[in-house]
Order: sequence, then structure tokens, then C-alpha cells
Amino acid sequence: MGKTIVVTGGTGFIGSRLVHRLAESGHEVRALVRTSSDLTSLNGCRDKIRLVYGDVTNASSLTGIFDGVDEVYHCAGLTYMGGKKNPLLEKINVDGTINVLGAARSAGVSRVVHVSSITAVGISGPNRKLDEESPWNFDTIDLEYARTKHKAEQIVADEVRKGLDCVIVVPAFVFGAGDINFNAGRIIKDVYNRKMPFYPLGGVCVVDVEIVVDSLIAAMKQGRTGERYIVGGDNVSFRELSQTIMRVTGVRQLSLPLPIWAAHLISYLLKFSKERNRISKLFNMSMFTVASKFLYFDSSKAQRELDMRYEPYEQSIRRTFEWYREHRMLN
Repeated sequence: MGKTIVVTGGTGFIGSRLVHRLAESGHEVRALVRTSSDLTSLNGCRDKIRLVYGDVTNASSLTGIFDGVDEVYHCAGLTYMGGKKNPLLEKINVDGTINVLGAARSAGVSRVVHVSSITAVGISGPNRKLDEESPWNFDTIDLEYARTKHKAEQIVADEVRKGLDCVIVVPAFVFGAGDINFNAGRIIKDVYNRKMPFYPLGGVCVVDVEIVVDSLIAAMKQGRTGERYIVGGDNVSFRELSQTIMRVTGVRQLSLPLPIWAAHLISYLLKFSKERNRISKLFNMSMFTVASKFLYFDSSKAQRELDMRYEPYEQSIRRTFEWYREHRMLN
């Protein structure tokens, strides 16, 4: 007999790719969406899934959503690096997690997989990789997104103590086809449009969205209760990343290393410049501060316990770029 599965954040990048995959599984798949949600990312699988309406920030809207449900993938979350949306980050990433996990436990859901973020793990430094046991140190940067994702993991731990069977999956910096909101994909678009004359001095762990989806499904099946699994791939500097993107896109641009003190100066000058639209939107100081750090991670636990596969990150960049080109989304 098929299972009943709910995916929160079903229209987001990771959530929508997961819904597409689960739609082929023969189980009953329900995507939790808001009435205002843009459903574009679910094109192609709408006839195989059911839309259920609710809002993770509104506990009463979740009443009945998880009744008779076997599995929940909690993908809903706001990814935003800046200072303008702090109350919303708290509401979606923290309150939303409290509401979803509480409702799932009350309804007797068998298992929940919670999607976290590498900012809930920490900052590594250039010569070491963090793993699931590393102490959280992202509070050294004033980044509300990191704080809320860290807090959400603490809420998961509380719920596990209350008897909920929950596993945490921690995706790295995710590229892939279907990134219609240009999360990681923004860097591909901006290199292609020659809007990246600088690169930050840090580095990041990158992974393809399909590997993340594989790992979410594996975590539901064989992850250990209360454990977290970092799902990443190659650890690359932003210099290497931008050079790879130039190679894949065939676009060359002189790109210079930019230390953080110089970034502050340029950021200030850009406020008065008519040229600011010619520079990447990634160039906000919150994002640049994070990108000046090293977020390098060890994914061997996920390889060992979730059979996570590895592929060279250039393949993911290429696939993402081709998908954007095919869908005429690069201008």
C-alpha cells in the first residue's frame, strides 16, 4: 500500500525538485502551499500530486493537514542574507518549524525529515572541514538567517525528546536545474552577464539539487532518529567557482579578489553610482561577509549512512547553466 507524504515548502527550489521526484513514486504526495504561492516550479507534475493549502507561520492553518499522513519533509524556509527581513526569518524558520513539527507529532506522523542549512553548522576556515559534531560558531557574524536555522535545529532536538521521529538533512550551497528564484544560480547568471568584476576571498561547499533530493529520500528511509547529515560535495574557493562558471558559460571577465575592507568601501560608493545595476545583486554586505569566510564541510557521514553519491561540481554548474539557457532565463 502506498504512503501519504506531505512536503512543506513544495514550491521552493529543493522542495519542488523533491515533489517532482516523489510524484513518480506511486505514493500519495501532497504539497503544502500558500494561496498566494507561485506554482510555476510544480509544472509537469501537478496532475500527480495534491495541493494542500496552509501557512507554516499560522498554526491553525495546519489543522488536519497531517492527519493520516505517514511522512513529512519540512522544506519550508526563508533563505535571505541581509538585515531587512529579520522578523520574517524568525517567523518562517523558527515559528514555522515549531508549528509543523508540533502538528506532525500531534497527528502521529511516522517520521519527519527537516531541511537545515550549513549556516547551522558553522564557519570552517580555509584548511579544515566541519562535520556534524562541530560546535556552531556562526554567531561570530551578525546573520539572522544562520541564527534562525541553528534555532530550528534546536527545536528539532526538543521534538525528538518529546517522541517525534525526526532526521535533519543539511544541504550545502545548492546548484541545479529548477532554481527559478536564482538562489545559488544567481552567481551563474551574474558571471554570464559580466556583473562579477570581483570575487570574495572565501570558499564554499557545493552540491547538486538532485543529490540533495536523493539524500532526503534516503534520510527518510534509513537516517537515524535525531541525527544530522551534511549533504555536500566539492569544497571550492569563490575564485575557483567563478573560473569554472566562466569556463562553462564561455564568458570571460577580469575578476579581481576583493578583501572585506575594500568591499565596504565599494559598497558605500555604489550607493551614489548610476552604475550599481551593472554589479551583481550578490554584492550586499551581509552576503559578501559570509562569502569572505570558508564554509568547507565533510559529507562522509551522509556518504556512509545515506549512500550519498558524489559528482564533480562542474557537472552541476553545466547542467544548471544549460537549463537556464534552455528556459531563456539568463538575461
